[in-house]
Amino acid sequence: MENEKVKYLIEMINNMDIKDKLRLAICMSQDKWSGLIYNTKEYYEKFDSILKDIDEEYRTTLINFGKYKLVMFAMAKLMEMETTEQNKVAFYLFNTINLEKQVKY
Repeated sequence: MENEKVKYLIEMINNMDIKDKLRLAICMSQDKWSGLIYNTKEYYEKFDSILKDIDEEYRTTLINFGKYKLVMFAMAKLMEMETTEQNKVAFYLFNTINLEKQVKY
């Protein structure tokens, strides 16, 4: 059952565009509730920089992440998970972004 939550969220991430993946990664990196084992400050800065490069709105205005329903739904699903599950999803998401960055940029 627990792996189903992870699979569901990974499938959701696969269907996101790169901007939403970056928004989700930024939200995950800056939330204190998550027990991510990754260096979240380093990842936050990395994802923030990438999103600024590809999204003019993010670069020029104060963004309310609440308007991105898919990102907020994914964050809600993450909050329901155990720490190990959150880390599995974060690992997948962060690696997906890195791969897409290498291919597209």
